[in-house]
Amino acid sequence: MFEKGLLAGKRILVTGGGSGLGAAMGRRFVELGAELIICGRRLELLEATAVQLRGDFAGKVNAIRCDIRDGAAVDAMLDAIWRDAPLDVLVNNAAATFIAQTEQLSFRAADAILAPTLHGAMYCTLGAGKRWIEAGHKGVVLSILSTSTITGRAFTVPSAMAKSAILAMTRSLAVEWGPKGIRTVAIAPGAFPTPGASGQLRPEGRDEGWASRNPLGRVGEHGELANLASFLISDSAGYINGEMVVQDGGAHLRGSGAEDLLQWSDAQWEQQRTARSKS
Repeated sequence: MFEKGLLAGKRILVTGGGSGLGAAMGRRFVELGAELIICGRRLELLEATAVQLRGDFAGKVNAIRCDIRDGAAVDAMLDAIWRDAPLDVLVNNAAATFIAQTEQLSFRAADAILAPTLHGAMYCTLGAGKRWIEAGHKGVVLSILSTSTITGRAFTVPSAMAKSAILAMTRSLAVEWGPKGIRTVAIAPGAFPTPGASGQLRPEGRDEGWASRNPLGRVGEHGELANLASFLISDSAGYINGEMVVQDGGAHLRGSGAEDLLQWSDAQWEQQRTARSKS
């Protein structure tokens, strides 16, 4: 679809890049010529992904353990990256969520979602932006959001709040940092199933026919999101700034995706809380 060297010369950091959509995007970036850095909390997983990508593409892929919920840890990671060369692209991909009755959320549970999804993305964005601006270096920030930024979403309220805040950051920084050569863009994916997300968002007992009711009758393929991300961070998208591209087959035009949960019984919610506490 793209020229093989579309991302040649780009140094890209993907948070949460060891698995799921982060790994899928990273794979495509390396295939298109980028130098890739992936970060997350599980170094063993990150290293395994990096080894596989280096073997498949003979590209430069590095893994860094970093808990992005910790601003000091983010700064230390960025310092280590910049010692070799500046980043060109930051992809805010790491996030957390699970379904819950909002009134039953503890402060700790809410913070477990807000910390990586909102604070982590903000820490990484501010850290990269500060370094780019000080050096007069151009950059791109791509944030992976959600259609809850458009519709809201019951039963994942902290996630909807965090993603909406990052969209506000994306639009605000497009104006503030655009004159400095820094673009901020976002993608709002629909259903792109991954083992981690499916376990948290689609436990047993949820509506089984949700995918077939998508206007296109299917879920998204990881390669489709990876291609869109590759375009948005490339120089070919150099006039796109402050925008969020929705990639969900039109599902958000029919509903928020949480309507089936309105029919759950108290017993089903209690079962879900018990399962989550055990995990």
